[in-house]
Amino acid sequence: MIKTGSVLAVLAAATAVAAGPAQAAPADLECTATQVATELIPGGGAAGVRAGYLQITALPGEACTLAGVAPVRLVGAHDVLVGHDAPADTPTVYLRDGSSAYVRLTWTARAPWRQQTPLAVSIEPDSRVGEPVITADWTLGPVDATWISHTIHVGPATAGPAPRS
Repeated sequence: MIKTGSVLAVLAAATAVAAGPAQAAPADLECTATQVATELIPGGGAAGVRAGYLQITALPGEACTLAGVAPVRLVGAHDVLVGHDAPADTPTVYLRDGSSAYVRLTWTARAPWRQQTPLAVSIEPDSRVGEPVITADWTLGPVDATWISHTIHVGPATAGPAPRS
């Protein structure tokens, strides 16, 4: 009986050493530009408020995650801020093999005398520093850049394709 227990303990230890440390599955890593395609989609708006969607789609054979509070940033438009409106506990969205997710973007465009047009919008996860940044050229027009109104508001990451107007 003791010999059997000793053999099982040695076998278990050998298996643990051979297996090595646990590694993250590819789908546990935040998405990078090499894994996804992006698209900016107009989303309507009314009375001086504009809206659009940044859609992120996993390329064939790719799997990755998009944080529920996506780290969206602007390229250009230095007087325009980005405000994240998603609750901190918004769940992560898993993308795999052609599936999509989107974030809703809203902003004002009421002050034609003081507007800026971003060059692009990007998602830059802090955990993937040095990796290719997810970027989409900005095609949704100017954004107010006044001292009163100068923020693009970013909603939570949502699984599925973005709504089309």
